[in-house]
Amino acid sequence: MMKAQDIMTKEVVSIRGSATVAEAVKLMKEKGLRALVVSRRHDGDAYGIVTETDIVYKVAAFGHDPKQMRVYEIMTKPCIVVNPDLGVEYVARLFANTGIRRAPVIKGDLLGIISVSDILTKSDFVEKPKVKLFESELEKAVQEARAICAEKGPTSKECAAAWDAVEELQAEASHQRAMKPVKSAFEEYCEENPEADEARLYDV
Repeated sequence: MMKAQDIMTKEVVSIRGSATVAEAVKLMKEKGLRALVVSRRHDGDAYGIVTETDIVYKVAAFGHDPKQMRVYEIMTKPCIVVNPDLGVEYVARLFANTGIRRAPVIKGDLLGIISVSDILTKSDFVEKPKVKLFESELEKAVQEARAICAEKGPTSKECAAAWDAVEELQAEASHQRAMKPVKSAFEEYCEENPEADEARLYDV
């Protein structure tokens, strides 16, 4: 599974919140960027972000003087940040749910920046759709759970733990498909072994 750190852009350009918008525009043009990370003022401060959209919508659209306006007046702070260990599909889902197009990658320090373009051009979602990966893992987990329960018994703790793992995978696979399964693998197993469900309910 590819992670944010695998596809992020490591060369991050930052700017002070007190800089003028004109300085931000100049920096964006020079570096060919669509966003700048706004530096923290101290260790306890949050990171911010200023994008080309912020500049166009909040400055140019109203005829404001970019030499007079400051970055802190139009930036987003605190901004949504991404953990470098976060799977790429979860980054994509975060972007979809929040409507953002890029975010700093942070784990203690600023490590990089990740954008929708990075996901589109650098990730493996076309070659390795995660739905198929989860379904393959789910099928394997079901087989393992059935084998464990056959050996240890349907009322054993090992059997219950194995089906817990299956249900976690099934929930994730369903979330990837954006649909709820008609019947879970454990429910199907319980139809064959009713005592397994009862043992699980009372097991502490």
